[in-house]
Amino acid sequence: MKMNYSVVGTNDMAAAKTFYDGLFAPLGVSGFSPTDRMTYWLVEDFAFATAIPFDEQPATHGNGTMVGFCVGDADDVKRFHALAIDLGGTCEGAPGQRGPRFSAYVRDLDGNKLCFSD
Repeated sequence: MKMNYSVVGTNDMAAAKTFYDGLFAPLGVSGFSPTDRMTYWLVEDFAFATAIPFDEQPATHGNGTMVGFCVGDADDVKRFHALAIDLGGTCEGAPGQRGPRFSAYVRDLDGNKLCFSD
């Protein structure tokens, strides 16, 4: 089994699109919005989206919920962490060795927690 896709909620699609377009730009992945409530970033083996909740209630981040991205080596982890901070994200854990993985943590503009690892 492999994961099909990940979706995080947003209360400001324009801001979320700007954040994730900037974050995924080094990978050559750009977003597209088939509807006003969803934006997708897709390539052959990667699918990620932001969505305004279908129930029209405010998007909230989950306590303990996190989306992880394998971005390459330790230098790539550092670059993605710095890029996410430059795009307005907040640090949730500076780049460093954690168990067998080199990783770093940020929250996006809506408070969704992201992990970048080698």
